This record gives sequence, C-alpha cells and structure tokens, in this order.
Amino acid sequence: MYLANSYLPEKDFIMNTNLKVIYGLLAVVALVFGFFHLVIPDSPFNFERLHVFLFNLCGGGTLVLFYTLKRREIARRVWTFLFLSLTYATFAFLKIYIPAMLLSIILALIVESVRIEKFSFFPFGFFSKQEPVYRKFHQASLLCLSLGLIISSMVILNNEYLKLIYMPKLQLDTFFLGFSFPLSLITFSLIFSFMADSSKPSESATKEAGFWLVNLGVVIFFVFIIFEKLSPQVVVTTILFIAVMAIFHLFYKLGRNIQQKHFLVSGMGFLVVTAISGIIYILLHFSYDYSPEKYKWLLTLHSFASLYGWNLCGLAVICRYNDFPVRLHSLPIIGLHWITVLIFAPMGKGHPVFALLALLGYIVILGFLLFSKRDLKSIHNG
Repeated sequence: MYLANSYLPEKDFIMNTNLKVIYGLLAVVALVFGFFHLVIPDSPFNFERLHVFLFNLCGGGTLVLFYTLKRREIARRVWTFLFLSLTYATFAFLKIYIPAMLLSIILALIVESVRIEKFSFFPFGFFSKQEPVYRKFHQASLLCLSLGLIISSMVILNNEYLKLIYMPKLQLDTFFLGFSFPLSLITFSLIFSFMADSSKPSESATKEAGFWLVNLGVVIFFVFIIFEKLSPQVVVTTILFIAVMAIFHLFYKLGRNIQQKHFLVSGMGFLVVTAISGIIYILLHFSYDYSPEKYKWLLTLHSFASLYGWNLCGLAVICRYNDFPVRLHSLPIIGLHWITVLIFAPMGKGHPVFALLALLGYIVILGFLLFSKRDLKSIHNG
C-alpha cells in the first residue's frame, strides 16, 4: 500500500518561450564547441571547457536556480547568474584567471543566497528523517554547485599562482567536469519527487541510503581520482552502481505513471551506461597495454551519456515541468536520443559527418522536448 506523495508542483512554474529558446541555444552551442577541435585542430585554447561550461554551469546551473525559485518569470538573481556564468566561462576559456576567480565567488554567493532562502544555512535537512529525500537531493544540488565554484577558484589560485600543491590529477579541467554533478543531483531530486511514498520500511530505508551513497560515493570517488588510487575507485564505482540500480528499481516500482516517468527512466538508463562504462574504463587501467589514447573513445562515450543523456533528461523535465503531457511520440524521441548520444556524438569527435548528424539529431530532440505543444486529451504518455 502506497501513500500519496506530499509533493505538489507550483502551478505558476512554467517556462515561457523566450526562456526555452535561451536554454536551447546554450545547449546547442555547447555541443558545437564539443566538436570545434575538428574546425580548429591546433588552437591554443581548450574548446572542451566551453563545451562543459555552457551545458553544465551556464545552462544547467541557471535551470537549477530557476527550478528552485519556481517562478513563471525568471528572477533577477537567475538572470545575473546566467550573465556572470557566461562571462566566467569566457574568462576561464581564454585563461584570464583573476577575473574568473572573482566571478566564481560571486556566482557561489548567488547560489548560496537561493539555497539559504529555500532551505537553511546549515543543511540540517540532510540529517532529518522528516525531510523528504527529493528535498535533500535538491539542496545537495545547490550546495554542490556553490562548493564546486569555490573549489575551482582555489584550484586556479594554487595551480596558476601559489603552486603550493602539485598532483598530476589536480587540474582545472578535472574540477570543471564536476559542474555536471549538481545537474545529476537535481535529476535525482526529480526522480524521487515523482515517487509515491511507501509504507514499507525497507523502501524508505533504501531511499535514505540512496541519498547518502550517491553523495558520499561521488565525493569519495573524486578524492580517489585526485590521489590516483585505482583499486578504491573500482570499489566505490561498484557501490555507486548498486545504489543506482536500487534507485532505478524503486523509481520503476513507485514512480507515478505519467509521461515524465518515461523520460526519467530513459535518463536512468543513460546513468546505468555511465556507471558500467566508468567501471570498465577504470578496470582497463590494470591491463598491460593500457594507454589513455587507446581507450579515449570509451571515456568520450561515458561523457556524452552523462551530459547529453542522463542530465539532459532531467533538465528537459524541468523546462516542461507543468506542461506535461506534451504532443510528442515519446518512444521515437527517446530512441533518437539514444542513437544521437551513444553513436553519433562519440563518433563525431573524430569524424565531421557524424558530428553533423549528432548536431542535427540533438536539435530535433531539443525542439520536441522544449517546444512540442501540450496534449490536453492525454493524461499519460504520448
């Protein structure tokens, strides 16, 4: 027997067309920069940074703040975050680090002002059994975003100026990739918010365990990456994989039968792909003929499945939060999404034709997800 979920979406949380256009453009331009090395192969600048920043920090971070404030029109703080994050991305890309460090602190303060307004200064909710798990993931997303900005500025300060600590993995681009984690956490928040409450203690305990395993697991895993401890990485990724599968099972069982569930189930599928590919990539380090270039394709597939697969599913649901059900055939769009992310995009890293196919497929996917009309005749999925 399941109890009604106490989570009810705000009726005025609807993104207008202009906001969808802005996010759609950011997402498309981000993917373009992911292939820009094919256009300018000998550039002294790393286009991968813009690829990551525009999708994760600028577009994704802005949506996390907008979703937190849940207003029909975008708030001033969110506009400010979007503008400053674009400026920060530009400075970091051009290696102009002092203004980038200052902007990262300002951006972190904006995120914290939103988090404290909606939750509390100290995250007491993490330790409360009365706090729903979806709210725990939501606050963790905001906290991770602000901490990621602060830590990145500290890494810049150390690597570029103070040079107090040297580690091969203590690199800016390693920490910049961490901006995808807040998006992952907000997607988990959505998944848990669409679950029915359960009267079974085992399922409630699994929800709580899922929160702690995901958050602590990723933090510990990141530490092991920095210190280049391969065997512990295998252990942690295996635990994370088990946690993901347990959450997947809960969502499949307890998730309400609505159209959003199809997109989020698809997102969980991408997350499983990232978990498996991550474990395989770490295990390959133990092979006698391992070299980073030899298995770069696997890391590329892992990255695309995470950013443009798993994370995009959550962000798309945020963009259309109170619009569902929408007039689109869910299964064909989900199928195109998987082909684009797992075949066209990874192969596009080395072949311009596949890069073009990935870009076209991605534009079609975003067009349907962001701008397809509401289907008032349908209560469930299209």
